[in-house]
Amino acid sequence: MKINSLSKEDALRALVSSENGLSEEEAAKRLSESGFNEIREVRKTSLLIRFLRQFTHFLALLLWVGAGLAFLSDALNPGEDMATLGFAIVGVIFINAVFTYIQEYRAEKALEALKKLLPFYVRVVREGKESQIPSREVVPGDIILLSEGDRIPADARLLDVSMLKVNNASLTGESEASLRNALPADGELLESPNIVFAGTSVTSGSGKALVFATGMGTEFGRIAHLTSTVQEDLSPLQKEIVKATRVVATIAALVGVFFFVLGFVIGRSFWSNFIFAIGITVALIPEGLLPTVTLSLAMASQRMAKRKALIKNLSSAETLGCVTVVCTDKTGTLTQNSMTASALWKDDRILAAEDFRAQVDDRLLQTAFFCNNARFTDNEYKGDPTETALLRLGRERLGDLSAERIFEIPFDSDRKRMTTLNRTGDGEYVYTKGAMESILPLCSRLLRNGIEREVDESFREEALTAYNQLMDRGLRVLAFAYKKHGGSFLIPDSSSLEADLVFAGLIGLEDPPRPEVPEAIRKCHDAGIRVIMITGDGSRTAVAIAREIGLVRGEPVVVEGPEFVKMEDRELREKLSAKEIIFARMTPKHKMRVVSILQEEGEWVAVTGDGVNDAPALKKADIGISMGISGTDVAKEASDMILLDDNFATIVNAVEEGRAVYENIRKFITYIFASNIPEAVPYLAYILLRIPLPLTIMQILAVDLGTDMLPALALGAEKPTPAVMKQPPRSRKERLLNLSVLFRAYLFLGPIEAAACMFGFFYVLYGGGWSWGTALPQNDVLYLQATTACLTAIIISQIGNVFACRSAAESVRSLGFFSNGFIFIGIAFELCLQLFIVYSPFGNRIFSTHPLSPATWLALIPFALLLLFGEEARKLLAHRLRRNPAS
Repeated sequence: MKINSLSKEDALRALVSSENGLSEEEAAKRLSESGFNEIREVRKTSLLIRFLRQFTHFLALLLWVGAGLAFLSDALNPGEDMATLGFAIVGVIFINAVFTYIQEYRAEKALEALKKLLPFYVRVVREGKESQIPSREVVPGDIILLSEGDRIPADARLLDVSMLKVNNASLTGESEASLRNALPADGELLESPNIVFAGTSVTSGSGKALVFATGMGTEFGRIAHLTSTVQEDLSPLQKEIVKATRVVATIAALVGVFFFVLGFVIGRSFWSNFIFAIGITVALIPEGLLPTVTLSLAMASQRMAKRKALIKNLSSAETLGCVTVVCTDKTGTLTQNSMTASALWKDDRILAAEDFRAQVDDRLLQTAFFCNNARFTDNEYKGDPTETALLRLGRERLGDLSAERIFEIPFDSDRKRMTTLNRTGDGEYVYTKGAMESILPLCSRLLRNGIEREVDESFREEALTAYNQLMDRGLRVLAFAYKKHGGSFLIPDSSSLEADLVFAGLIGLEDPPRPEVPEAIRKCHDAGIRVIMITGDGSRTAVAIAREIGLVRGEPVVVEGPEFVKMEDRELREKLSAKEIIFARMTPKHKMRVVSILQEEGEWVAVTGDGVNDAPALKKADIGISMGISGTDVAKEASDMILLDDNFATIVNAVEEGRAVYENIRKFITYIFASNIPEAVPYLAYILLRIPLPLTIMQILAVDLGTDMLPALALGAEKPTPAVMKQPPRSRKERLLNLSVLFRAYLFLGPIEAAACMFGFFYVLYGGGWSWGTALPQNDVLYLQATTACLTAIIISQIGNVFACRSAAESVRSLGFFSNGFIFIGIAFELCLQLFIVYSPFGNRIFSTHPLSPATWLALIPFALLLLFGEEARKLLAHRLRRNPAS
């Protein structure tokens, strides 16, 4: 038997308590049995373990292998600076671990936010006396006392109330405070008027309640448990980085093994082959990939923040780019959350509010004015948006009216109406407003042209027709009724107070769509993204708003909350397959089921939410999006992204940035991987041609972790092109590192750079009088200059490569040569660093280089132009082949 269905006496017996409360001894016993009244984490992971995890993901493991090989090579063959490379790689791993850990640590505080919603102290009755205790010491069976402003410490069954109203918005998402009572009630606990919940607050009145659930046993505890146990999968980018690094690791290992075996075939010793295999393997590991990806995502997050989208988890910046479905709230996200009275229905006519000219004794506007808790102070309207809209309408048409409020029956979500008893100059009047289905049955008379008449069936049909017409305009419609009160009683009785009312009319309130939303919806349609509205409003209002913003064009499938609850998963899947679907009369707790079904169908889902009950769905979604203005702390902490302006258009802007992030990461991966070939070819030439080693390990490090970094980041800063939102979301099967990227980097761009570096090496050697087969000491000036020329050729070629990699399909001219200023900053940094390496004594000592003549630089510059124009020619040819495949 649920406690809400029990009488007050039975509830006390069920919990072995009384109205005098528990004894201190019994309370202490129950505290030891049930534990403290607090939210506990299901699985507590220490900060140390969470930090260490940053060192064990696949890309970090790959870099660990590279560092280990470098240390091993240094131990076997000292003097090659391999240990320095090993320490540099370890430094890269550590810096990324710290950076990523900080981001994740800030992002996972949902349970802490839940704890903050609980009060520190609460008033209880124990042994017949009132006392104040810490809320964490409340136990089942305690009697708690509630008054206005209190935050409720535990789930409790009300025993006595006095006009008690509770705001459950943080739990249910309902903005209206609801009236509570102490009478037995059937149905679910969340919908029972005799139950109050932990973490909610008392807005008015007072009461006494019997605690039946504390800590993790409360509704808040259930949400905390559900939120913490939702398994978060790797983001699409994280999965792709793992796959890409596996490909790179496989290529590096296979190449190392191949040349290790080849060395035996041509007669080299075991240790020489082993050290060479380590060198070429390390050369093929892109040490700069991890920091470049991390910093690129951070830059994308900053760009999104400027567009009012705050990204909490770095990888989420890219995940947005592959979203296929957005499940969005209506109020405040698609609309402005700014109510205005738009239309009225009275005297059998629908009138535009701005055209309505009322008499001073207009009963419809008097009811809207007096049955209202909003107020006009300090030259502004304050209160609930609906009530401020009605007050504004009344003041503008009637001026400031005065009346004494004698009694009030607050709005209640079950009754769906509010009633006040006011004393005016010509007597006492009852004023009532609420939902049509709640008000019309209470009316025995109607007001038409100033005359009260009996309500008949034809009038009911007219009123319902007008009601539906207003809702079809996307308006929230309220009905208004009144009567002159002639009774005299000390304590008004609601049933008699609200009986025999006079129907005064209807007022339609408009929450206009945000002006930028229709264009955002159009962008989503063009981009192949489905938008599903999930709202608590009625279906007619929801469909009307959806039509106005272009969300639906045909006849959408509409699913309402009561129908949704009874629906099986199979049927829900069929409904979700519809091209256009709207969910109406829904509660936040329904969202998670919608998200789960969509994910099971292979969709990438973004979902919006603002209440505590939205937290599980926000965490379950691929991208959870909370409201920065209206959202609760719990929703914000459970989400991946926070809308700083609560605007749907901001989601679309973020998706646009997310798509650009993925393409930009692919661009700089191509850029970074292209330099692997000129780093590996010198080792190949060294073993096959028996020449001095053209490129040292430290010089490879100078490219991977030095000169390549800023130009690669500049590619990560490329702005979205208009075409990016005219393409469908990328397929789950599409790989970040696909054959196209590998062929372009390893078989086209890389070989041009390799030719440049080997040309530079031999250009200096032959220019200095070297002859084939002559051995050169490692400290020989000619050898140092030759390796410096090899390194410089790679740097110069990469300047051409950074322009070539700005797009895999579009020419530099169409993108705008100067449209990305960061490219030039990156090139300037690259050149300055190379000049330091080549011409400073410190750089010479660390990287084993020697100053070059200007003629050497001039001889290498044409390779940058060759690479750039060669890539432009390839793009032009590919473009023509796509346009004329038959030719």
